Amino acid sequence: MISSLRGKVLFKQPPELMIEVNGVGYELQASMNVFYALPLEPEVEVVIYTHLAVREDAHTLYGFVSLDERSTFRQLLKVNGVGPKLALAIVSGMTPIELYQIIHAADITALSRIPGVGKKTAERLVVELKDRLPKPADNALTNAPLRTSSADPANEALNALLALGYKAPQAEKMIEAYKDQGLSVEEMIRQALRSSLK
Repeated sequence: MISSLRGKVLFKQPPELMIEVNGVGYELQASMNVFYALPLEPEVEVVIYTHLAVREDAHTLYGFVSLDERSTFRQLLKVNGVGPKLALAIVSGMTPIELYQIIHAADITALSRIPGVGKKTAERLVVELKDRLPKPADNALTNAPLRTSSADPANEALNALLALGYKAPQAEKMIEAYKDQGLSVEEMIRQALRSSLK
């Protein structure tokens, strides 16, 4: 089991990330929180916590910014009907502490706003996770967002939302309010995801 990677970022296009560790490039599907926390400086070593999902046709590595986030992802995978893609979308849309609060408040409406989570899945998440989702540390995700330059940050943000499972019209609407605010790709995605939960 690959539990974590320490290395330099070679490529990032949310949700895909490539980390070079001792000359070997590892491709990951990373939560958006990883992208928010990546350092500004190039060639800086980063640590990504990982989960390896093994299927007959693929071995996929998933990356997380904290042990709490990875633990939350693993708890989500135990819920009937929740696969890695949906679990990644859920942890990308909120911090572990926010998910904990939503689950314990039984806020079906907030959960149903996540792409791929219908009312029945939201109800199942609440029922199955209420007693087994551990309370994460309040400061589990305190890293500063990454500021990057991009020819078209709105387009990159839109592509990231589409990769997370949002439909094109919904993703475009989510990004529209933030297009002209001079935000980085990562901050635009963060704001769009937060606004979708309101």
